[in-house]
Amino acid sequence: MTNTYTWTVNWMNCYPTAESQTDVVFQVSWTCLGSNGATPPVTASITNVANIIYNPNEPFIPYAQLTQDVVIGWVQEDMTPTGVAATEAALDTGIANQVNPPVVSPPLPWATAAT
Repeated sequence: MTNTYTWTVNWMNCYPTAESQTDVVFQVSWTCLGSNGATPPVTASITNVANIIYNPNEPFIPYAQLTQDVVIGWVQEDMTPTGVAATEAALDTGIANQVNPPVVSPPLPWATAAT
């Protein structure tokens, strides 16, 4: 089964004014949740902060009109495709390690079960 990824925005910090605009986003906390889709699902998540650089040459979107998809687009642009792929690969590893743990701690061989 292929893993799926859900990107969400946790919070955003804004400059009150910048380049004659109001509430200009400059920092975004995001989480990416990976899931293997099993029942119950095995999941892993990564949370981080992206610094967003306002470009006055691009159309400005007022804060109240921002959507999560737009902001996640900014985050992923800041990360570059390589960073997005690395994040999702790390989630794949986290999920795989839960399904097939690379390290286990079996009981000590000389320990006897209490009766």
